[in-house]
Amino acid sequence: MSTTPAQKDAAPGTSARSLTGGQITVLVIATIPMVVAGAVGAWGTYSNVLAVFPDNGTAAGVVAAGEGATFVLALVYVLLTLLGQTAPAPVRLGLWLLPVVASATGAKLATDTTAAVVYAVTPMAMCVSAEGIGLVARRVVVYCTGIDMEAQRRNAELMRRIGYQTARAQRHPWKWAQQRSGLTAWRLMSRAGSGDAQLGSELIAVQRTRLAQGADTALLAMLQGGVEPTLVSVSLAAEPVRPALEPGEPLPAAPTEPDAKPHPTDDEPTSPLSREEQQISTLAHHLKIGEPLTKNTAAQLLGVSPATAGRRLKAARERIGDGTGLYL
Repeated sequence: MSTTPAQKDAAPGTSARSLTGGQITVLVIATIPMVVAGAVGAWGTYSNVLAVFPDNGTAAGVVAAGEGATFVLALVYVLLTLLGQTAPAPVRLGLWLLPVVASATGAKLATDTTAAVVYAVTPMAMCVSAEGIGLVARRVVVYCTGIDMEAQRRNAELMRRIGYQTARAQRHPWKWAQQRSGLTAWRLMSRAGSGDAQLGSELIAVQRTRLAQGADTALLAMLQGGVEPTLVSVSLAAEPVRPALEPGEPLPAAPTEPDAKPHPTDDEPTSPLSREEQQISTLAHHLKIGEPLTKNTAAQLLGVSPATAGRRLKAARERIGDGTGLYL
């Protein structure tokens, strides 16, 4: 099968196909009744006109102007599609108007109501036959080339109108025009992609991929084992390392704890039980009940630094007479 211009301009992802022997046979068998019906309709219209105008040329001209013109436009429509082009508006409009003109002409030539109905219906056989053959031929071209130029033309025109209405709805100076354009854009959006088989197949492929991903995620959640709990390690604050002192350098003053109160002066009365005494008493109680304490555990218990907790723990052990070696 030779390559047509439409096949050369085929979009990526489309492949040219050729008709099989069975398809060609079915198309020929289906086309024969259309041709016969059209020929009978044309002969009937010719007879009807001849009954009014005895001149054969006049009758043939009426048939050619109605049914014949419709058949010509159908062929032009198919040939333009075969060349990879869209049919202009007059051709598309003529395929609708010429059958109406043929029926109106037949009804006008009748002498009574019964004859008017018969004369109006008779041209439809030729017109419908011409348009049916043209539609089948166009579909054959679309099947072989993979491109529906008419659907692409409609979608391109629709996208252009949506773009215009959207811009008008955003920037038009009149509020009522913005609202009207916004509603029009939404209405046009519902028709986007209508008749585009390629777009439909691509959307189905995308949804098929998403369904596969969703099924994979669901199966993974169902089939995976239980997750072991993660152990969180808590690191205790270490006692700061003091730098080595040079010979003859005085010892640094001990840091004052944020929660420790300064030693009372002679003018300040002392409390019955200071915070230091409370902490020593608390540690002594825990030691009496047999709880082993170190300076780190004591620091967590009292809420002070390990250095301060070590001093408090030493005092508590001296108080209960348990020695001073376990607080390190």
